[in-house]
Amino acid sequence: MDRRDFLASLAVAGLTTLPGCGSAAKPPLPPGELSGASIDLGHLLREPNFPPPSETRRIPVAIIGAGIGGLSAGWKLAKSGFNDFLMVELESEVGGNSRAGRNEICAYPLAAHYLPLPTREATAVRELLSELGVLQGDPYAERPRYDERYLCAMPQERLYRNGWWQEGVLPQIGVDAAERAQYQRFYALMEVFKLRRDDSRRAFALPMEFSSRAPDLLKLDTLTIRDWLLEQGLDSPHLHWYVDYACRDDYGTGIAETSAWAGIHYFACRDGEAQDAAADTVLTTPGGNAWLAEGLTQGIKSRAGDRMLAGAAAFRVSETAGRVSVDLWLSSEKRTLRLEADQLIWAAPLFLIPYVFAGYDALKAAARSFSYAPWLVANLTLSRFPEDRAGTSMAWDNVLYGSPGLGYVVATHQQMRMRPGATVFTYYHALSQMLPQQGRALLLTTSRESWAEQILTELERPHPDIRQVTIRLDVFRNAHAMARPVPGLIWGEARRLFAADGERVRFAHADVSGFSLFEEAQYRGVLAAERTLRRLGKPFTSSLS
Repeated sequence: MDRRDFLASLAVAGLTTLPGCGSAAKPPLPPGELSGASIDLGHLLREPNFPPPSETRRIPVAIIGAGIGGLSAGWKLAKSGFNDFLMVELESEVGGNSRAGRNEICAYPLAAHYLPLPTREATAVRELLSELGVLQGDPYAERPRYDERYLCAMPQERLYRNGWWQEGVLPQIGVDAAERAQYQRFYALMEVFKLRRDDSRRAFALPMEFSSRAPDLLKLDTLTIRDWLLEQGLDSPHLHWYVDYACRDDYGTGIAETSAWAGIHYFACRDGEAQDAAADTVLTTPGGNAWLAEGLTQGIKSRAGDRMLAGAAAFRVSETAGRVSVDLWLSSEKRTLRLEADQLIWAAPLFLIPYVFAGYDALKAAARSFSYAPWLVANLTLSRFPEDRAGTSMAWDNVLYGSPGLGYVVATHQQMRMRPGATVFTYYHALSQMLPQQGRALLLTTSRESWAEQILTELERPHPDIRQVTIRLDVFRNAHAMARPVPGLIWGEARRLFAADGERVRFAHADVSGFSLFEEAQYRGVLAAERTLRRLGKPFTSSLS
């Protein structure tokens, strides 16, 4: 079934309308939507001109931001029996980088799309997975068992290069012996880092707070991963491409700008194992990591009821008379609400602090030292799987060598259908080839049609009929998707200020770790909640190592 036939069948079913289809060799661009983070509302914070509060509400704990950090904070508070808090979210939906979209075929990611098997240090992650029934048995076992529906189906990943697909992402076909020897040396170095212990701390742990503080390791944060590779005599072009891909994939930042500490952390921190899966298996669903955000949300609601105020922009935070005042613009009601909180957990991105916080000069200066990676995610709804020039089996994660994008994941891969029908490809592009401010400007000024044309042209390399089978192409923009772990950020003083426990204000976003991973956001949220409970004199059992 081609695009025209599929659209006609959906029109009969009342699911869509049938656009005109000409006989030209190049079909018209598919319809779709251009969406993303609430740019217009966010930009109002630059020069806030909101009316004075029409209402003041007193609350013991306010949580600003309902991404994974804020949801984890609320989850821990509620799980500890403390229900007197309010969560505030700028967007209409919670989840941050773990949100999903959905169409008549399946759910699909809008950002994060997998979770590695949790390490031994990631005790809060294991606790959550156990609560959700995904981790089965002892959550702290060395090699737990997982619900197979969440273990990524094979084949997991492949690379398209020079007209051929290969298993895995590190280039293999046509790579000479000298470069292969460098591959071996690189992995040997990573294995040394994996096995290293300093005073019982792993060299590179996940969450990063449990990592070693050995001076030689911290020094890695003063140079780029590219420079570190060259210092080791590793100059293989294919190895450099592979490490660059890994950094762009996890950090939205290229090899020449990513801290060597962060670059090595990517390869040396993940050592989770399972009884029923290989160590490099990941947990995923059609909607990416949305199941984790939904699990945290349900955990809060089941214990504490509805504690969410969505569509509210925090535009001023000040501290007076032993309390923290938070002014919120309720866009749907066109009015300002003031919260008077005994304790504040700030779980929104740190770049907002200079625009929102009154006073707090040291924190404002520290926040300005962070930079953020702009991202684009596109979801292509396909009437069927496209042709494959190399004729190999479709993998979950499909990477194109030398492309500006990061490739695509297949939302329906977990269904493992014998006769695949319609599907959704989620395409990722970190705009790391330019300065972040240039990337943000490009996101703001480029039309959906221009993005669609670029994406389809890129995917035509391995899939010559991608235009014919694409019936919809939706583009999601995130101008400040994640903090960039450039040299000096992770172990610098600016980040440490946000990691400290304030008297009334503490920070719970993944930014506090210096890079955006689910494990880091959840750790910061749980840690902020436990510190808040301690300040309030409330009993709790820690979820952290």
